[in-house]
Amino acid sequence: MLAALVLAALTASSTGLATIRYDAPPPNFIFPTPHGTQYLSDLKGRVVVIDFWATWCHVCTAELDEFVRARDTFGTRLAVVTISDESPDVAANYLHVSNIALPLVEDVAGAVFRIYSVSAIPVTLVLDPSGNVSYVSVGGLSWSELAQAIERAQGEASASTHGARVLQ
Repeated sequence: MLAALVLAALTASSTGLATIRYDAPPPNFIFPTPHGTQYLSDLKGRVVVIDFWATWCHVCTAELDEFVRARDTFGTRLAVVTISDESPDVAANYLHVSNIALPLVEDVAGAVFRIYSVSAIPVTLVLDPSGNVSYVSVGGLSWSELAQAIERAQGEASASTHGARVLQ
């Protein structure tokens, strides 16, 4: 039992996501929408992709096209929320200039980064329709990995499939 606890602690600390657990909802936060503010928990019933990123991170900006592709592929069954902790309007201007229409949380104070224990980017979480974490990627993410994580989350509302790059 002690070995399992040590392994769990090492796994969580090595990914930098000590506050995130599989098959459990992640910390809730509020974000702006064109229709006012919304809580993450309001998105239950759909698969949710949460992306922590920054404009200076080339891997992060390359992944943005994959999140747009996911939204276009899965339609209303999927919600995508991106989060940047850069100075005000930096990420928003990047998305605007790049013609990327994804919801953005400008986490200037780093509050969401802190409650999720994100210390390195990119980080992507996929939540199942029940609002529970079903997939976590720390580092670059391919279209194939993202699509498979979304499909698993859709098909298994609270079951996790742990792969090589997934928080365990």
